Amino acid sequence: MDIAEVARRTGLPSSTLRFYENKGLIVANRGAGGRRHFAADVLDQLALIALGQAGGLSLDEIQAMLSPHGAPQVDRTLLLAKADEIDATVKRLRATSQGLRHAAACPAVNHAECPTFRRLLKVAAAGRLRPDAAKPKVARRSPRAGS
Repeated sequence: MDIAEVARRTGLPSSTLRFYENKGLIVANRGAGGRRHFAADVLDQLALIALGQAGGLSLDEIQAMLSPHGAPQVDRTLLLAKADEIDATVKRLRATSQGLRHAAACPAVNHAECPTFRRLLKVAAAGRLRPDAAKPKVARRSPRAGS
């Protein structure tokens, strides 16, 4: 497939495909005139890249798990750490949502008099509602470890 066909099938711009190729995430063969041609399995590789990005993995982390012409080498420890990070984010967002819902429905005339709202203020003041507040440290292993 040429780059236009891959772009059409994936919805990715050609510039992204060229970037991924330059970064070594996908491989293109050069035909006559220097045009890029991709094997059919590039669609699976691009799907794996999209899945990794949806899971919060960086392109470098994704690249470490991809082999140019074979099965991915999944770093299970990294995936578990990312899942823990997502769980912590969900927990923080759920608490924030509940606090906002309480503040919106609180019957107190003055929110400063509401114990629940005061607790929410203390949590916010301590910085525990920031997106980066609950991120666990990701254990780094060798690129092919945990497969």
